[in-house]
Amino acid sequence: MIAIGLGFAWPVAANVLAMLPSCDNLWSRVYFLIAIGIPLLGYIIYMNGPWIGLGFLCAGCSLLRWPLVNLARWVRGAFGRAS
Repeated sequence: MIAIGLGFAWPVAANVLAMLPSCDNLWSRVYFLIAIGIPLLGYIIYMNGPWIGLGFLCAGCSLLRWPLVNLARWVRGAFGRAS
């Protein structure tokens, strides 16, 4: 039950951090949220199973979609063109 509570607190914290002003377009906060979210996701999966963990993974991906988009662009640019 603690894992689920922490899992629901993470998006609330992400939204509060997004409302605060930032000089670097929130990227330092994104790195912080990723660093906290990955172990939290592992804890949620360990305590509640993979299906609940998948739900929290989808929620995290929807909140942090721009780092995923940038990662996909980087992978496509690095490995997409064979020259």
